[in-house]
Amino acid sequence: MENISQAFASKIDEILEKWKLKVRLDTKIENSKNLSEPALINLIPQVLDAMTTALNESEEDDFKMVAQASLEHGVNRFEHGYDAAEIAREYRLLRQVIFAILKDDLLELPKAESYQAFRIIDAVIDQASAYCFHQFVEERTRKLENLHQQIINNNEELTRLLSLSQESFSQLAHEVKTPLNSIMAYSQLLLRQHQAKTEEDSITIERIERVLRASRQLLQLVNNSLELSQVDAGKTQLNLMKIDLNSVIATTIETIEPLAQAKELSIIISNDSAPEQIVTDLSRFQQILINLLSNAVRYTETGSITVTCESLPDEKWLLSIRDTGIGIAPENIERIFQPFSRVAQRVSQQAEGSTGLGLTIVSQLVEFLRGEIEVVSQIGEGSEFLIIFPMEIKPDNR
Repeated sequence: MENISQAFASKIDEILEKWKLKVRLDTKIENSKNLSEPALINLIPQVLDAMTTALNESEEDDFKMVAQASLEHGVNRFEHGYDAAEIAREYRLLRQVIFAILKDDLLELPKAESYQAFRIIDAVIDQASAYCFHQFVEERTRKLENLHQQIINNNEELTRLLSLSQESFSQLAHEVKTPLNSIMAYSQLLLRQHQAKTEEDSITIERIERVLRASRQLLQLVNNSLELSQVDAGKTQLNLMKIDLNSVIATTIETIEPLAQAKELSIIISNDSAPEQIVTDLSRFQQILINLLSNAVRYTETGSITVTCESLPDEKWLLSIRDTGIGIAPENIERIFQPFSRVAQRVSQQAEGSTGLGLTIVSQLVEFLRGEIEVVSQIGEGSEFLIIFPMEIKPDNR
């Protein structure tokens, strides 16, 4: 077999040239037209070298070189965009070219040797094409599985986002309608009264104040919605500073006191064990305080609201806001932090001026300030919001 091996080796270049030409001219191998010559030849020379080795050693099962070259060839053809039929035609053409060029050399051999050489060449081509197909199918299957998983993940994310967007938009639209309708109704009434210019329907300060209250409620709803969207999108940045805790709490309570006094509620401050200074985002911390105190006043008809601050071990401190209001049922405590949540009819009746976003913002801002929030409440006995903050917030302290 040494002679046929040498003859085969000497004609590898000729085999490659004729094979390239046939592949280029084959109208059913469209993807070959877009390949450069090195990309077209790819690993076919290695397959031919393996064939030379097999002919020289006369071992039909020694196809390690064929296997490696063909596996890589299958990967490359997949990346070139080939389909299975194009790969099959390439190997069919390779078989035809090899036997056409080696025809005379094979005929010169004794019948047994000629038959053996024919079998070896044929077997090597079969093995090469089999390995190539195997790897081609594996690559295609892997790609399809990846695409399938990606489609599933994208579909799940789109479904989630769509659900959230539709729900939030529906809820926001519902909440906006009430103050808007109020503004429109009173504005139309004022317009008719102005047009009539009658003494009986004169414009009153009270009606103007109603329009103003509805307008403020709408503005608060829009501002709260924007705050939520900024936190969710990660666009809110920490603005850390050292603050005097007692001073900030006293200043914040001053803005809430008129609301409490209107309902004859007392606000009690218990800061004897409070830290003197903390490092936090002042405006976000004040927003948490205002939202919690406003809620406490809104849902408390009689009694008091107590604000307590206390230093804790491990460089932490506690903020507690406790009221003597209507309370929250245990099964509803988790829901109160959801946007536009209304946990009971009784709450809804007392929620005039509420946007339904206050506690949602509190929950997100507490997390933003590296804190943890807990609620303890009983129906008819009031609620207590307990928040644990670090003494000093660091930008990377998540």
